[in-house]
Parts: sequence; C-alpha cells; structure tokens
Amino acid sequence: MKAYLSVLTVLGWFALIAQFCITISSGIAPPVEIIIQYFSYFTILTNLMVAVCCTTLLLRPRSRWGDFFSRQTTRTAITVYIVIVGIIYNLILRFIWEPQGLQRVADELLHLIIPVLFLIYWFLFVPKNKLGWSDCWPWLIYPGIYIVFTFIRGSFSGFYPYPFLDVTKIGFEKALINSAGIAAVFFAVSMLFIALGKWSSKKVVSN
Repeated sequence: MKAYLSVLTVLGWFALIAQFCITISSGIAPPVEIIIQYFSYFTILTNLMVAVCCTTLLLRPRSRWGDFFSRQTTRTAITVYIVIVGIIYNLILRFIWEPQGLQRVADELLHLIIPVLFLIYWFLFVPKNKLGWSDCWPWLIYPGIYIVFTFIRGSFSGFYPYPFLDVTKIGFEKALINSAGIAAVFFAVSMLFIALGKWSSKKVVSN
C-alpha cells in the first residue's frame, strides 16, 4: 500500500504545482486574484485533499491527522468527491476546451488519472465495514459550503469557476437549479459508495 500511496502522492503534488505555475504565468489578473481563482476550483481543492490525505497516511500515519485520514468515512468521502470531479469534468467540461502541453498533462492528472487511481485505492485498501447510511449527510457539507462560497464570492468579483454556476451568463435561477442537481449527484454517489462498502464487507465476511 505504501508504494501505491507514494505514486498517488507524487502525481498529486506534481499536478497541483504544475497547474499553479500555469495559472500564475497566465497573467489574466493581478497575482493575488489569480491565486484566489486557483483555489476557487472544486477540482483543485479536492485534489489537494487527496494529496494531503495520501501524504499524511504515508509520512505521519500515527498523528492526529493520520488518524483522521485513516477513518473509513473520511477516505470514502474523499473518494466520492474526487470521483465526482472526474465524472463532471469528463461528461460536461472536457469538450469545451483543448489544453496543450503541460496544461494537458496537469488536466489529465487532475481530472482523470488521480480520480481513477484514488478510486482503485479505495477498492483495494480502504476497509468499509463501518460505513453507515447516515454517513452521507456530513459528506454533503463540503460541496454545500463550496457552492455557497462560489455564489457569494462571484456576486462580488464576477468570477465563477464553472459555466454551470456562472450567474452572469446563465442567471441565478438556472445556476441554483444546477446546484440542486449537483447536490443530488453528490447524494446519489455517496449512497452508492456506502452500498458498495456494505456489499464488499458482507462478501468478505461470507468468504
């Protein structure tokens, strides 16, 4: 498992740093605003969560944070988040631009390779016998806060990181409907992973 975590850690930090350097060098806004915009993407925040989780479990597994990230509910929640990053990007956003060079590498890592690798990590290495149906509710807090923050900051800055949340282009009502749809996706995927966890745990016990 350590070798697998090492690969995930290296790829995760490489992708995040590469994307940060690309964003900073773009010069599309003042440096402080560019940094804020970089951290305004759910993709970045969630991949950062994956990188911190893997790094902590690899280097400080017995620390307080190591205990937090070793919990079944924590790692399953992170899996839900990063899988949804991959789903939404590859179904909705992939076709609206064509990144090249290092941007293409970072893009594939953040939206495809790392989500798939962390999903495999969850299937192979994360115990699932303690997952319960009620776990899904706290998992919705992070995406909920993200959406609210995006709307609030966007109302002041005019910047919305995703077109399906861009009030300036699609209107608040449509953005709100899209947000409700996204919340439904998070709930459904969360329940799916809990169901998979329960099924795999029963299968292990029966064997």
